[in-house]
Amino acid sequence: MKVALVAESFLPHTNGVTHSLLRVLDHLAARGDEAVIIAPEAPGAPDAVAGAPVVHVPAVGWPGYRDVRVALSSVRGVTRLLEAHAPDVVHLASPFMLGWAAVRAAADAGLPTVAIYQTDVPSYAAAYRAPWGEPLLWARVRAIHSAADVTLAPSTAAMSQLEDMGVERLRLWPRGVDTTRFSPAHRDDALRARWAPRGEVVVGYVGRLANEKRVGDLARIARLPGVRLVVIGEGPELARLRRLMPSAEFAGFLGGGELARAVASLDVMVHPGELETFGQSVQEALASGVPVIAPRRGGPIDLIDHGSNGFLYEPGRLDRMEAAVAMLVEDTDLRLIQGAHARISVEGRTWPRVCEALVDHYESAIAARATSGTTTGTATR
Repeated sequence: MKVALVAESFLPHTNGVTHSLLRVLDHLAARGDEAVIIAPEAPGAPDAVAGAPVVHVPAVGWPGYRDVRVALSSVRGVTRLLEAHAPDVVHLASPFMLGWAAVRAAADAGLPTVAIYQTDVPSYAAAYRAPWGEPLLWARVRAIHSAADVTLAPSTAAMSQLEDMGVERLRLWPRGVDTTRFSPAHRDDALRARWAPRGEVVVGYVGRLANEKRVGDLARIARLPGVRLVVIGEGPELARLRRLMPSAEFAGFLGGGELARAVASLDVMVHPGELETFGQSVQEALASGVPVIAPRRGGPIDLIDHGSNGFLYEPGRLDRMEAAVAMLVEDTDLRLIQGAHARISVEGRTWPRVCEALVDHYESAIAARATSGTTTGTATR
């Protein structure tokens, strides 16, 4: 089949959306399918990935996020692109701005659409002190996914969220994990000795350093005796977090083998963000044999089996987050047992299996459109 992947963000900007798209592109190439990526223009953006051309549309930078690009393409412009490439199905990756134009363009062209819900953009409004914007943002999200032939949600919590908003034609599509790249085998004793020269237990965070990730909650962990906090990632909150947690190790952005070694070298991971629709860094830590502690909200609920491969705490209850970390710091046997269970819990979540399920969803959307001969959703101009 021929797939047009409309990406709200893409290379060179790396995030969960980009990572998922790269795995999908690899899978489509391995199957012999044809793909084209439509993405916002950005300095240093590639012209092709995994044999698929990248078509860039006009975009501007987002204030405070130098690398984040917001597409400005019109419905007519995206319609022309879709007509030129004539795909069998349109994949909308975390649609919001470009995705809103694309879902309407696909409707104009009579093309089936599969929308991937991946980012809880509306809830960011409250995190950034603009709660008045949340209903407006949800209206956009609801309109996009109601217009799509199929919406794929990454977790049961995300499905419930969308159902409550009135979105129909929902399917569950979790993310995969590379269990070869993320593995306990990559644990690096030399790196651990540099991080924790006095033999401290290494507790880490992996992700973007942004307000909605609540990384500042980890200040309580940084003060625990016998703990060395390691923060892996970059973002606009870096300077504030350095001041808040001067004893922490800030490793910066890591990728490839460096990231795999760093994650496997943690003893415990804490992911304090409460707006995760899935939690890919949680899954990568589990694959690395690292128990994870996270709020009982969103995607981590599906990934963390409380007491087996980590702990869940009630959102906002930082005392319980701290208590869970302290328990694993003090009880080496429990930490090792949970680490072993962590690895086992994700061994079946491989990207090839997950991507083959995605192809099944593509085929269902194509078949449904062929059967009906009409637009399944309702796109509002």
